[in-house]
Amino acid sequence: MTEILDQSDLTDRAARLVEAARKAGADSADTVCVRGVSLSVDMRLGKVEETRRAEGDDFTLRAFVGKRSATVSANVLADPAELAERAVAMARVAPEDRFAGLADPDRLLKTFDDDLDLLDETIPQAAELTEAALAAEDAMRAVEGVANSGGASAGWSLGGMVLATSGGFVGSYLTSRFSLSASAIAGAGTAMERDYDYAMRTHRADLTDPATIGRNAGERAVRRLNPVSYATGRTTVVFDPRVATGFLGSLAGAVNGASIARKTSFLREKLGTAIFPTSINVTDDPMRPRGLASRLFDGEGVRPEPLEIVKDGVLQTWFLDSATARELGLETNGRASRGGGNPSPGSTNLTMAPGEQSPEDLMASIGEGLYVTEMIGHGANLLTGDYSRGAAGFAIRDGKLAEPVSEITVAGNLADMFLNLVAASDLEYRFSVNAPTLAVEGMTVAGQ
Repeated sequence: MTEILDQSDLTDRAARLVEAARKAGADSADTVCVRGVSLSVDMRLGKVEETRRAEGDDFTLRAFVGKRSATVSANVLADPAELAERAVAMARVAPEDRFAGLADPDRLLKTFDDDLDLLDETIPQAAELTEAALAAEDAMRAVEGVANSGGASAGWSLGGMVLATSGGFVGSYLTSRFSLSASAIAGAGTAMERDYDYAMRTHRADLTDPATIGRNAGERAVRRLNPVSYATGRTTVVFDPRVATGFLGSLAGAVNGASIARKTSFLREKLGTAIFPTSINVTDDPMRPRGLASRLFDGEGVRPEPLEIVKDGVLQTWFLDSATARELGLETNGRASRGGGNPSPGSTNLTMAPGEQSPEDLMASIGEGLYVTEMIGHGANLLTGDYSRGAAGFAIRDGKLAEPVSEITVAGNLADMFLNLVAASDLEYRFSVNAPTLAVEGMTVAGQ
């Protein structure tokens, strides 16, 4: 494991790959080198179903010849020159892109002084993960009404990334991940219901207790037994935090600079205008300590400062990488994401700020409505804003949760939904995208 904790070898390979591209005739180049290792255990009915361990490297080189570019990837870097020559040859015959190019040198991160505390050097053994998964499943099966187990899993991973450019930038970071999940089945026959709970953290000490994960999964499944349908009509829909994050996902897609440049976002003309009530604020913070999407630099080496995406309801900015920013006549805000291909804009730790009312007070003020705990399908059209998804949850009667409901569809238009949105006070930082309980007035519900 010392190889991944010490990234000097990966850094050296990245530097050699960029140099090989220059020697092969590239005007400029950059490379992302990733090394990872993971271990996970799947448990069901007290027995280990599968233990998985994976290790691997990935090398991605992007070469520029004038305004032409090409990207190649490899899992093994046996010969940097061969990979570089292939990238340059492909770039020479690629179509020109006048917005292509590396990030401006003056935007690159110069110092690496910030400590985001993204690495927990604890390396668990399979036996420890097995114990955690078993504890989660035992707690789940102990919940009265749980009839069967959908399984429980515990996992760990460690990843190292190096970015090097022909402009002289070299940066790297390491991140760790610890995860737990459990899936419970309640009821019998055609009346069975399933639900789950899940947690992930960068540090093991921050991970939710296995018994809590299991108990939450079991209790959620039992609460869903004997669902009924819901009367078709217009009503206020309250979204549990677990599904409320989907609204932020839709927002992130709609304010992605690539969507704006392609004119495929329903928000493309809304910069500087109110798209939410004045009580709503949304931030994107890549510098959050121990954040699941935190990073010192983006996929181009640019320092990504925290952004106010929505302030007092008003849309403030787009997510931009260098190429998208050039196309829009703007400057990158350090939101280049990088996988196995070219950079593209994306969010980091995206958060909707909490409101003042507790979820209980919010539902009490509503009186009658629908509380959604599960969404089905991908029904958000970011070109038009039209929204329609299958759902399940609970009726709200007299301001409190009542009978479970299922086989319903909730629909509306995101532009209207955003303007009629109210946030509760129960924000928790559980994932890279976080939102409190949200209520949306005037949605259409299709049920019985």
